Amino acid sequence: MIKPASEFIAEAQKNINCIDPQQAKKLLENNDNIIVIDVREPAEAHESKLTCSVNIPRGLLEMKIQGHCPNEDIIILTHCGGGGRASLAASRLLEMGYNNVYAITAKYDEVRKVFK
Repeated sequence: MIKPASEFIAEAQKNINCIDPQQAKKLLENNDNIIVIDVREPAEAHESKLTCSVNIPRGLLEMKIQGHCPNEDIIILTHCGGGGRASLAASRLLEMGYNNVYAITAKYDEVRKVFK
């Protein structure tokens, strides 16, 4: 039996900090040691990107994250188009040893409205 992506996402969300755009914005406003990672594909980010974010596609996350986040205690907010890739990315970052990881589990348009 093939396991659908939705099951992987649901499993990830049991083990990570899921937040909404308003909570993410408060974290960003109240912390200096924080980064917002857009895990969408480059074409998606090129079309519309949060000015405060860095685009690292989920498929390249493990290879590129340390160049942006060498400290395991930095607060990392992940976002994507709908919350699924952000959740999977957050789960992987926790596996890698980052301690303060949050997935914004909202549609990109909702995130963009709060972060304008």
